[in-house]
Amino acid sequence: MTRVGVVTFPGSLDDHDALRAVQLSGAEAVPLWHGSDSIEGVDAIVLPGGFSYGDYLRCGAIARFSPVMGTVIDAAKKGMPVLGICNGFQLLCEAHLLPGAMIRNAGQKFICRDERLRVETIDTTWTCAFEKGQEITIALKNGEGNYQASSETLKQLEDSDRVVFRYLDNPNGSANDIAGITNERGNVVGLMPHPEHNVEELTGSSLDGKAFFDSVLQFLAVRV
Repeated sequence: MTRVGVVTFPGSLDDHDALRAVQLSGAEAVPLWHGSDSIEGVDAIVLPGGFSYGDYLRCGAIARFSPVMGTVIDAAKKGMPVLGICNGFQLLCEAHLLPGAMIRNAGQKFICRDERLRVETIDTTWTCAFEKGQEITIALKNGEGNYQASSETLKQLEDSDRVVFRYLDNPNGSANDIAGITNERGNVVGLMPHPEHNVEELTGSSLDGKAFFDSVLQFLAVRV
Protein backbone atom coordinates (compact mmCIF):
# COMPACT_ATOMS: atom_id res chain seq x y z
CA MET A 1 0.00 0.00 0.00
CA THR A 2 1.19 3.51 -0.82
CA ARG A 3 2.37 5.35 2.29
CA VAL A 4 1.88 9.12 2.55
CA GLY A 5 3.50 10.95 5.45
CA VAL A 6 2.08 14.07 7.12
CA VAL A 7 4.49 16.15 9.19
CA THR A 8 3.38 17.64 12.51
CA PHE A 9 5.17 20.77 13.72
CA PRO A 10 4.51 22.68 16.95
CA GLY A 11 1.51 24.79 15.95
CA SER A 12 0.24 22.53 13.14
CA LEU A 13 -3.54 22.39 13.21
CA ASP A 14 -4.52 20.67 9.96
CA ASP A 15 -2.27 17.63 10.26
CA HIS A 16 -5.08 15.33 11.41
CA ASP A 17 -7.32 16.56 8.58
CA ALA A 18 -4.53 15.76 6.11
CA LEU A 19 -4.04 12.31 7.62
CA ARG A 20 -7.76 11.62 7.27
CA ALA A 21 -7.73 12.82 3.65
CA VAL A 22 -4.87 10.40 2.93
CA GLN A 23 -6.80 7.54 4.54
CA LEU A 24 -9.95 8.34 2.58
CA SER A 25 -7.90 8.21 -0.62
CA GLY A 26 -6.99 4.61 0.11
CA ALA A 27 -3.38 5.16 1.11
CA GLU A 28 -1.71 4.48 4.45
CA ALA A 29 -1.42 7.72 6.43
CA VAL A 30 1.88 7.97 8.31
CA PRO A 31 2.33 10.64 11.02
CA LEU A 32 5.79 12.23 10.89
CA TRP A 33 7.32 14.29 13.70
CA HIS A 34 9.23 17.54 13.15
CA GLY A 35 11.90 16.56 15.68
CA SER A 36 12.89 13.38 13.86
CA ASP A 37 15.05 13.22 10.75
CA SER A 38 13.27 10.04 9.60
CA ILE A 39 10.40 10.04 7.11
CA GLU A 40 9.61 6.37 7.82
CA GLY A 41 10.06 5.14 4.25
CA VAL A 42 7.02 7.00 2.91
CA ASP A 43 6.26 7.45 -0.79
CA ALA A 44 5.01 11.06 -0.57
CA ILE A 45 4.85 13.84 2.01
CA VAL A 46 2.30 16.47 3.01
CA LEU A 47 3.34 19.60 4.91
CA PRO A 48 0.06 20.70 6.52
CA GLY A 49 -1.47 24.03 7.39
CA GLY A 50 -1.32 25.77 10.73
CA PHE A 51 1.05 28.10 12.52
CA SER A 52 4.32 26.19 12.81
CA TYR A 53 6.42 27.48 15.73
CA GLY A 54 3.82 30.20 16.24
CA ASP A 55 4.74 31.87 12.92
CA TYR A 56 7.53 33.70 14.73
CA LEU A 57 9.99 35.64 12.53
CA ARG A 58 8.12 34.67 9.35
CA CYS A 59 5.63 31.94 8.55
CA GLY A 60 7.63 28.73 8.14
CA ALA A 61 10.98 30.38 8.86
CA ILE A 62 11.74 28.34 11.99
CA ALA A 63 10.10 25.13 10.82
CA ARG A 64 12.41 25.17 7.82
CA PHE A 65 15.30 24.29 10.20
CA SER A 66 13.54 21.45 12.02
CA PRO A 67 15.32 18.07 11.76
CA VAL A 68 12.70 16.49 9.50
CA MET A 69 13.03 19.22 6.88
CA GLY A 70 16.59 18.27 6.00
CA THR A 71 15.34 14.83 5.03
CA VAL A 72 12.26 16.23 3.26
CA ILE A 73 14.41 18.61 1.20
CA ASP A 74 16.75 15.78 0.16
CA ALA A 75 13.81 13.53 -0.76
CA ALA A 76 12.10 16.30 -2.74
CA LYS A 77 15.26 16.96 -4.72
CA LYS A 78 15.34 13.26 -5.61
CA GLY A 79 11.77 13.38 -6.93
CA MET A 80 9.54 12.43 -4.01
CA PRO A 81 6.09 14.09 -4.25
CA VAL A 82 5.71 16.83 -1.64
CA LEU A 83 2.55 18.88 -1.11
CA GLY A 84 2.68 22.05 0.98
CA ILE A 85 -0.72 23.35 2.11
CA CYS A 86 -1.01 26.93 3.40
CA ASN A 87 1.68 27.03 6.12
CA GLY A 88 3.27 24.14 4.24
CA PHE A 89 3.45 26.32 1.11
CA GLN A 90 5.07 29.08 3.16
CA LEU A 91 7.53 26.50 4.48
CA LEU A 92 8.40 25.27 0.99
CA CYS A 93 9.27 28.84 0.02
CA GLU A 94 11.40 29.29 3.14
CA ALA A 95 13.19 26.01 2.31
CA HIS A 96 13.79 27.26 -1.27
CA LEU A 97 12.04 24.25 -2.75
CA LEU A 98 9.68 26.79 -4.31
CA PRO A 99 10.44 30.41 -5.26
CA GLY A 100 8.81 33.55 -3.92
CA ALA A 101 7.30 34.39 -0.55
CA MET A 102 3.99 35.07 1.20
CA ILE A 103 3.22 38.41 2.84
CA ARG A 104 0.20 39.80 4.70
CA ASN A 105 -3.07 39.70 2.79
CA ALA A 106 -4.12 42.84 0.99
CA GLY A 107 -6.39 44.65 3.42
CA GLN A 108 -4.51 43.14 6.38
CA LYS A 109 -7.37 40.77 7.18
CA PHE A 110 -7.56 37.04 7.83
CA ILE A 111 -9.61 35.34 5.12
CA CYS A 112 -11.77 32.26 5.71
CA ARG A 113 -14.11 31.19 2.91
CA ASP A 114 -14.69 28.79 0.05
CA GLU A 115 -12.50 29.88 -2.85
CA ARG A 116 -12.88 29.27 -6.57
CA LEU A 117 -9.68 28.24 -8.38
CA ARG A 118 -8.74 27.32 -11.93
CA VAL A 119 -6.39 24.40 -12.55
CA GLU A 120 -3.65 25.79 -14.78
CA THR A 121 -1.51 22.68 -15.23
CA ILE A 122 -1.97 18.96 -14.68
CA ASP A 123 1.70 18.15 -15.25
CA THR A 124 2.49 17.61 -11.56
CA THR A 125 2.34 14.66 -9.21
CA TRP A 126 -0.51 16.30 -7.29
CA THR A 127 -2.74 17.47 -10.18
CA CYS A 128 -2.67 14.73 -12.83
CA ALA A 129 -6.22 13.62 -11.90
CA PHE A 130 -7.63 17.07 -12.75
CA GLU A 131 -8.39 18.53 -16.17
CA LYS A 132 -6.51 21.58 -17.40
CA GLY A 133 -8.76 24.61 -17.05
CA GLN A 134 -11.04 22.87 -14.55
CA GLU A 135 -12.65 25.19 -12.01
CA ILE A 136 -12.74 23.88 -8.45
CA THR A 137 -13.83 25.06 -5.01
CA ILE A 138 -11.40 24.67 -2.12
CA ALA A 139 -11.50 26.04 1.44
CA LEU A 140 -9.20 29.02 2.07
CA LYS A 141 -8.09 30.34 5.46
CA ASN A 142 -5.02 32.51 5.92
CA GLY A 143 -3.71 35.86 7.02
CA GLU A 144 -0.48 35.75 5.06
CA GLY A 145 -1.40 34.24 1.73
CA ASN A 146 -0.37 37.09 -0.54
CA TYR A 147 2.09 35.40 -2.91
CA GLN A 148 4.80 37.68 -4.27
CA ALA A 149 7.95 37.17 -6.31
CA SER A 150 10.28 39.21 -8.50
CA SER A 151 9.14 40.05 -12.01
CA GLU A 152 11.83 37.71 -13.35
CA THR A 153 10.58 34.83 -11.17
CA LEU A 154 6.97 35.43 -12.14
CA LYS A 155 7.93 35.37 -15.81
CA GLN A 156 9.80 32.10 -15.32
CA LEU A 157 6.82 30.54 -13.56
CA GLU A 158 4.43 31.64 -16.29
CA ASP A 159 6.71 30.72 -19.20
CA SER A 160 7.48 27.25 -17.82
CA ASP A 161 3.85 26.37 -16.95
CA ARG A 162 4.60 26.24 -13.23
CA VAL A 163 1.58 28.20 -12.02
CA VAL A 164 -0.61 25.31 -10.89
CA PHE A 165 -3.67 27.13 -9.52
CA ARG A 166 -5.01 30.62 -10.04
CA TYR A 167 -7.66 32.46 -8.02
CA LEU A 168 -10.79 33.34 -9.97
CA ASP A 169 -11.50 36.11 -7.46
CA ASN A 170 -8.16 37.05 -5.96
CA PRO A 171 -8.88 37.45 -2.23
CA ASN A 172 -5.45 38.38 -0.90
CA GLY A 173 -3.59 40.39 -3.56
CA SER A 174 -1.37 37.57 -4.84
CA ALA A 175 0.71 38.44 -7.89
CA ASN A 176 -0.85 37.18 -11.14
CA ASP A 177 -3.74 35.71 -9.10
CA ILE A 178 -1.42 32.85 -8.12
CA ALA A 179 -2.86 30.36 -5.61
CA GLY A 180 -0.30 27.59 -6.10
CA ILE A 181 2.93 26.77 -7.93
CA THR A 182 5.25 23.85 -8.60
CA ASN A 183 8.97 23.27 -9.00
CA GLU A 184 10.64 22.55 -12.33
CA ARG A 185 10.30 18.79 -11.90
CA GLY A 186 6.62 18.94 -10.96
CA ASN A 187 6.92 16.81 -7.82
CA VAL A 188 6.72 19.69 -5.31
CA VAL A 189 3.48 21.67 -5.19
CA GLY A 190 2.48 24.43 -2.80
CA LEU A 191 -0.89 26.14 -2.53
CA MET A 192 -2.65 28.34 0.01
CA PRO A 193 -6.16 26.75 -0.10
CA HIS A 194 -6.83 23.56 1.88
CA PRO A 195 -7.77 20.50 -0.22
CA GLU A 196 -7.84 18.29 2.88
CA HIS A 197 -11.04 20.11 3.92
CA ASN A 198 -12.80 19.17 0.69
CA VAL A 199 -12.69 15.38 0.63
CA GLU A 200 -16.02 14.43 2.22
CA GLU A 201 -19.51 15.90 2.22
CA LEU A 202 -19.68 16.27 6.01
CA THR A 203 -16.96 18.91 6.17
CA GLY A 204 -16.76 20.51 2.74
CA SER A 205 -18.96 22.29 0.24
CA SER A 206 -17.27 20.33 -2.55
CA LEU A 207 -15.24 17.15 -2.97
CA ASP A 208 -12.68 18.83 -5.22
CA GLY A 209 -9.85 18.22 -2.75
CA LYS A 210 -10.05 14.49 -3.33
CA ALA A 211 -8.37 14.78 -6.73
CA PHE A 212 -5.12 15.99 -5.11
CA PHE A 213 -4.72 12.71 -3.28
CA ASP A 214 -6.03 10.66 -6.20
CA SER A 215 -3.41 12.34 -8.36
CA VAL A 216 -0.42 11.36 -6.25
CA LEU A 217 -1.68 7.78 -5.95
CA GLN A 218 -2.11 7.57 -9.73
CA PHE A 219 1.38 8.92 -10.24
CA LEU A 220 2.96 6.54 -7.75
CA ALA A 221 1.03 3.56 -9.18
CA VAL A 222 2.63 3.97 -12.62
CA ARG A 223 6.06 5.08 -11.47
CA VAL A 224 8.80 2.85 -12.81
